[in-house]
Amino acid sequence: MKKITDKIAALPQDASFFSLEFFPPKTQIGLSNLQDRLQRMSQTLRPLFVNVTWGAGGCTASRSLELAEICQRQLGLTTCLHLTCTNMKRKVVDEALKEAKIMGVRNVLALRGDPPREEEYRLDIENGQEEEEVKETNEEFVWAVDLVRYIRREYGDFFCIGVAAYPEGHSDESHPREQNFGNDLPYLIEKIKAGADFLVTQFFFDACAYTRFEKVLRDHESGAFRNIPIIPGLLPIQNYQILRRTSKLAHCRIPPGLLEILDPIKADDEKVKDKGIDALCDIISDIQATRSDRPRGFHFYTLNLEKVVGSILERCNLIPPEQPQINEHDSAIDDFLTVPNGTNGIPHIRKTSSNLPTSRRPSITSNHLTASHRSSSPAPNNSHTNPNNQPITTPSREATWDDYPNGRFGDARSPAFGTPISYSPSSLPCTPAQARTIWGEPTTASDVTALFTSHISGNHPSQLPWSDGSSPSLSPETALIRSHLLALTTTRNWWTIASQPAVDGIPSADSIHGWGPAKGFVFQKPFVEFFCPSSDWHDLLRPHLQSSTIKQETSYYAFSPSHSSFETSENAEAVHAVTWGSFLGKEITTATMVEEVSFRAWCEEAFGRWDEWARCCRGSESRAFLRKCGRECVLVNVIGHGYRRGEGGRLWDILEEAMGSGKRWEGEVDGLRKEKRGRGERDGQENGEVMS
Repeated sequence: MKKITDKIAALPQDASFFSLEFFPPKTQIGLSNLQDRLQRMSQTLRPLFVNVTWGAGGCTASRSLELAEICQRQLGLTTCLHLTCTNMKRKVVDEALKEAKIMGVRNVLALRGDPPREEEYRLDIENGQEEEEVKETNEEFVWAVDLVRYIRREYGDFFCIGVAAYPEGHSDESHPREQNFGNDLPYLIEKIKAGADFLVTQFFFDACAYTRFEKVLRDHESGAFRNIPIIPGLLPIQNYQILRRTSKLAHCRIPPGLLEILDPIKADDEKVKDKGIDALCDIISDIQATRSDRPRGFHFYTLNLEKVVGSILERCNLIPPEQPQINEHDSAIDDFLTVPNGTNGIPHIRKTSSNLPTSRRPSITSNHLTASHRSSSPAPNNSHTNPNNQPITTPSREATWDDYPNGRFGDARSPAFGTPISYSPSSLPCTPAQARTIWGEPTTASDVTALFTSHISGNHPSQLPWSDGSSPSLSPETALIRSHLLALTTTRNWWTIASQPAVDGIPSADSIHGWGPAKGFVFQKPFVEFFCPSSDWHDLLRPHLQSSTIKQETSYYAFSPSHSSFETSENAEAVHAVTWGSFLGKEITTATMVEEVSFRAWCEEAFGRWDEWARCCRGSESRAFLRKCGRECVLVNVIGHGYRRGEGGRLWDILEEAMGSGKRWEGEVDGLRKEKRGRGERDGQENGEVMS
């Protein structure tokens, strides 16, 4: 039960150390597999401490506390629990701190969370929340410094408190001037004076930006930062699209030289990873080269992945030597030996080429969520081999079976399933201020349809609330199915949030559909995911999909929050590979998949984004309308099993047949125009099908 600051203070002056950050996966099987991964990483890597993230508004409270207990009690790791405070009830904060103390977690990273929204004071009362509870939720904590003061007042010196710092300036546009860390300094000083013990920075890719930032803090006339640990945050580059998305949302600069290296290889994640390892090692080397009279630390945002961070740590000689096991409450992991700061003779790892996942280039189309990465190999069992018997340069199959972040279309078994790759305080791909500017404040279904129609047509807005933020524009694949998506949207207000066309054996080097290594071939089944009116689902679409002539051609998943009902045409164990590839010397790689567990997990977030969007709006009419949409829509995913020549357009024909069998949505949400719109001309190749 040690404090982070005590452990750092006990290190030699020229030592280096590192910490690892993990998030609670969205599924229980993912959490179980993460526990195996944590045990393996704790034995092979031996971090000084680990961080456990906390979802915005406390949405992951129980899972975060469960993961923190695994790290602290079962694995003996010094654990730091993230804790946000804004828009959260004080009793949730109290319960989290109480549980942390009981578990022996003595370290907390105090974060603000969502930017305060003054309109919510009145809104919550309108929704039936008691005024005293609103005050407890929104007025007790407004900024991270309020949480720091509260912890110190309630718990004295029991907790070691960390706070966030931003080498390139805070990114939520709360400051009226430009993004600059100089604007943040008064607030950072205030947090230190309130009782913060150490700083962990936002990730960055410009080492010079960090070294300038650290020098300004160390030399600041207030003296507040002279002796406090400042730990730079590093995000290993797992994937080109994730790099672009996270850097955009965090307003983090990517040096032009790094982009010049990555742009030509962005479709091949293995090559991106290798170059990303080079880049992170260079950053670490540059920081270590600057003068320091205290131990140098590095904090890694792991995304719950193992291979890349292990390679970086090994190459930079940051992994401390293994100590003999000690039969005490604090394990040997908790009292590890350190390595010299800036040691020469850093070994270069042998580049490995796992035959498991060559990643899918994210290309789910329309507004649309990024396809995540999944290996076609089976999940590891619990009886894995002792990782100490294998050098990190040759990662075990257990370490790499899910070697990529797993988001909406990833593997629900993965420890990385539900990767919070935005590291944003909310699930939206932009800030609340940006949301109001981009999407306005709709009050009718026609307003929402107009946004979707313009977006699918390739016009403003370039993103919608369900976009992943990785690309400033639609995928080129959208042109092949644009007319079908517009037909769904304009004819019946079926608002599409993810889709892809059929692809039958296109070369992996293809400029539109290609992904993975050269000399391969890629395949796709068509699918589409959309919100539709409850009446349309029950009266039109579901009966059509269940008809004897159609049910063999499609599979579907649907969830209705108003009835808390989940429906599917499949058994619970069914897994649908909708994107896969065949590559020279590799197993068949399944890159995108749809199945029940991941769909259920996604539904909570997908419907939650209606509420997030509503929170961004100032007008009560718009807030009420968007929340009503979130209550009354059904989220539907339909997969077409035909992808071969002549089959790829069948999915769209089936959906358009269903649309033509009933009246347009009226009455459930106000403001709809009653006329029926045309379906538009088809563009792209015939039937939206791509053939080799």
